[in-house]
Amino acid sequence: MSENTVIKCILKSLKNRLGKLELSIVIDTEQQLLENQELFLKLKERRSGTEAEFMLQNTDLLEYKADIDVHLLPMPLEMGQTYDFYVVFGEKNEDTEPQEKRLSAEVDTVELAFHIDQTTELLVLPYKTDKGNFSVKVKREAKIVRFDDIGINSEEITLKGYAGYLSSENQYQIKDMNLIMKKGGETPVEEKFPLQLERKMQGIDQIREDGFMPQLYHFEVKVPLKEIPFSIEKRFVYRLFMEYVCTDEEKTENVFNSTALVLGDRKNKLKGLVTVVKSENGPIRYEIFKKKKKQTVCIRVNDYSMNTRIKYFVKGKKKRFVSKIKKLTKLRNRFITKTYKSLFMMASKMPVKRKTIIFESFNGKQYSCSPRAIYEYMRENHPEYKMYWSVNKQYSAPFDEKKIPYINRLSIKWLFAMARAEYWIVNSRLPLWIPKPEHTTYVQTWHGTPLKRLAMDMEEVHMPGTNTKKYKRNFIREASNWDYLVSPNAYSSEIFARAFQFNKTMIESGYPRNDFLHNDNNEETISAIKSRLDIPSDKKVILYAPTWRDDQFYAKGRYKFDLDLDLNQLRQELGNEYIVILRMHYLVAENFDLGPYEGFAFDFSAYEDIRELYMISDLLITDYSSVFFDYANLKRPMLFFVPDIETYRDKLRGFYFDFEKDAPGPLVKTTEETIEAIKEIASPDYELPISFGPFYDKFCYLESGRSSEKVVNTVFRAE
Repeated sequence: MSENTVIKCILKSLKNRLGKLELSIVIDTEQQLLENQELFLKLKERRSGTEAEFMLQNTDLLEYKADIDVHLLPMPLEMGQTYDFYVVFGEKNEDTEPQEKRLSAEVDTVELAFHIDQTTELLVLPYKTDKGNFSVKVKREAKIVRFDDIGINSEEITLKGYAGYLSSENQYQIKDMNLIMKKGGETPVEEKFPLQLERKMQGIDQIREDGFMPQLYHFEVKVPLKEIPFSIEKRFVYRLFMEYVCTDEEKTENVFNSTALVLGDRKNKLKGLVTVVKSENGPIRYEIFKKKKKQTVCIRVNDYSMNTRIKYFVKGKKKRFVSKIKKLTKLRNRFITKTYKSLFMMASKMPVKRKTIIFESFNGKQYSCSPRAIYEYMRENHPEYKMYWSVNKQYSAPFDEKKIPYINRLSIKWLFAMARAEYWIVNSRLPLWIPKPEHTTYVQTWHGTPLKRLAMDMEEVHMPGTNTKKYKRNFIREASNWDYLVSPNAYSSEIFARAFQFNKTMIESGYPRNDFLHNDNNEETISAIKSRLDIPSDKKVILYAPTWRDDQFYAKGRYKFDLDLDLNQLRQELGNEYIVILRMHYLVAENFDLGPYEGFAFDFSAYEDIRELYMISDLLITDYSSVFFDYANLKRPMLFFVPDIETYRDKLRGFYFDFEKDAPGPLVKTTEETIEAIKEIASPDYELPISFGPFYDKFCYLESGRSSEKVVNTVFRAE
C-alpha cells in the first residue's frame, strides 16, 4: 500500500456477545486495498505497551469484523488498564513495514457494550476518547455523561443527553440525578438542578445479547438564568457536575458525584452559545464554553454594562501586551539557556574532578531525602571524596547552619562544578538543557515508592506548561542520562523500568533516607528533636502530610492546595491530647495562616527533612503521598484523608494497586470520620489493621538501616 494513501478506520457497530466484543469496522481509503494485504486489529495496553493482534475477517467490500474475548486481552484483567485499538495493514512482503491507523468510533453509546468480569469483579468499559477514538478501560465503576444538545436563550440554559452509573461491586439503583453547578474561589457557590429522566431502552438489544438493561437514562435539564448567582464586581465561572442519588439492596440512599463534566468531542467548539439579559443591575452576559485542554463544559456569567465592557477590553489589551512580554522573555530565556548549555559543554572538556560528588535534593531546596543519607554515610566512611551540595540560594540557611559545603544552583561556579564532577547524586529531575558529560556517573535516587502513575504510565498530564506528549518525551530524555536508579523494592523496580524506560543499573536496596528510621528510633532521639522544634512533650503528635494535585495550580511550578481538614474541629475534639504538624508537599505554593490555631497546629512545610517529623509523630494522616510507604517502617498507625479519591483515582493519576483495598490504614472522607478514627486508634486495645502486615512485607522488606551502605558499595566499588 502506498504510504501516501489516506486511510480512516471507523468502528461502525459494537456488540457484547456474552463477554465477547464484536466489532464491525469500515476502512475508508482513497484506493482499493491490494489483494496481498492482511489486516489485523491490534490492542495496545497504554501503560505497559503490551500488544496483541487479532485477524480481521472481510465481510463485505472494505468492511471487516473482529471478535475480542475480554478474557483474551493482551494482559490479565487488572484495575487501571486502558487498551487502545489500531488497524494494522501488513503486506506479505517481509521488506515492507506494516502501517497502522487508530480506530475511530462513530457509533453512539459504546459504553452499553460493557462487561462485568465475575472472577475479578472488574468492569471492562468501551468508551470514546476526546479525539473520537475507540478504547477500553478496566475499572470498578463508571459515571457516564454524554451531551446530545446544549442550548441557551434569554430565559434558560438547556442540556440534553444520556447518563448512567455502572459498578462491578455494588448493585445500586438510580433514584434521582441532579446537575450541580460549582464555582470555587473566595466566594464558593454551589447550585443544584433536578434532571428529567427517561430510561434509555431503544437499541440496547442491538448492542447486548444478554438481555441486560443497563441503568442508562436520557436526561434533560433546564437551568433558569435568573437562578444562577452572579456578581457585578467580577466574572463567575461555573463547572458542571452530575449527582447520582442511588439506593442499595437495603434501600439505603447513597449520593455520588461525577468529576467535572467534559464535552468528550474536540470537534464541537460550543461557539455562539451566548445571550445578554437585561436585569435591575443592568445587562448580564451568559456564555457556555469549554476549556481548550480539558474539554470541561463551563458557564461564564458577568456584568455587561458599558463600563465593564471597557474594563474587559482594556484587560484584554493588557493581557495581549503581557503575552508579548512573555514571548520576549521566553526568547531571552532560550538565549540564556543556549549560552549556559554551550558553557557547560566547554567546561565538561576540562580535566575531570576525580572523586568529586555533587548532591542535590528537590531542585536544590532541601538538605534531605536519600542524597542526604548517602552524603552522611560517605562523610563518615569515605572522607577521601570531595562533596558539595547544589543549593537554590533562597534555601541555603540549613547548609550555612550545618557548615555543609555548597554551591549556588545555576551560578557560573555551579556550572563548572557540575560539568567537571565525577558523580551526581540527585533525587528529582535536572533541567533538560544540562548535557551529562561522559565522565560523570549520574545516580538518581528518586523520591518515593509509586502509588500514583508515573511518566509513561500516565494517561493524561494536567500540569501547567506542558502536555501529555511533551511531558513524557522530556521525562524519558532525562531518564536516559541516569546510570543508576535506586529502588526501594521489587514492586518499584518493575514500575520504574517501564514508566521511566530505564534499562541501566537498578539498585534494589531500599531507600537510604529510611536508614534513620531504623537506626535512630529511640526515646533519646525523639526527645531531642521535640525539644529543638519546641514541640510539647506532653502531647501526642499527628503529622498531616498530603500531596499536591496536578490540576490545581496558579502557574507552572506554583500549585494550590485546599485544606479540607477542619483544624478548628480537630482542636475542639482532640486539642487536650494532641497537636498537629502540617507538612505540605514542596510543590504547594501557599503558606497557611495557622495563627488562629497557635499551640495546636504547627506548619513545618519548610522544614529541611521530613524524616525527623516522622520520628516524633504518633500518627500519620496523608492521602496519596508516598510518605506512607516510608512511615510504615516505624510500624505506627496511619489514616488516609481522601475526600477526592474518585477524581484522583479516575481522572488525574490513577493508582498502581488497589489503594482502597490494600491501604495500611482506614480511608476517611470527612473531618468527623477522621476524628472518630483517631479516637479509635487512641484506645488501649487498638491494633494495626490486618492489611498492614502484607503491606510491610511487600514494600519495606529491604529496609533495615543499611540501604545507604548498599548504594555506596554498588556505585563506588563498581567504578
